[in-house]
Amino acid sequence: MSKKKKIIIMSSLVFLLALTAVLNVLLATNVIASGDSAVTTSNYFTTFRTERTTSRSEELLQLDSVIALYEEDSEKYKEAVDLKLKIVNMMENELMLETLIKSRGFSDAVVSIGMNSDNVNVFVNSNELNYNTAMAIYTMLKDEVGVAPGSIIILPVYSQV
Repeated sequence: MSKKKKIIIMSSLVFLLALTAVLNVLLATNVIASGDSAVTTSNYFTTFRTERTTSRSEELLQLDSVIALYEEDSEKYKEAVDLKLKIVNMMENELMLETLIKSRGFSDAVVSIGMNSDNVNVFVNSNELNYNTAMAIYTMLKDEVGVAPGSIIILPVYSQV
């Protein structure tokens, strides 16, 4: 596949990702503007995901512009591609972990993997976490993505759905 086709495909994917983030923000704003009083913490998870998606989309767009500027043999090109692959891998891991945590019976969960550190923050929709549930989530994180014990933070965020 030619370099031009790759750039067009990647740019299209990033554009669609950015469009999804914008639509999420607009829909969330419409719900808030309609006077719905149950919007406080119930949108915490949606807002978190929207902000994360928006910032990642911006990062990917910047990396795409760097990739487009440099030749494939240059160091800057390779660094940009490596960073882009790291971000995509993080996004995939976050989505997978969120799905696995939801499968444990939580109505919602958000996972945030640190870009410059090995920290993993987990926010689950629960009014409290007991030891067994927290250990199950911890073990899942350790087994799935190999996170070190001191790098995991699990916090409940209660939200009525």
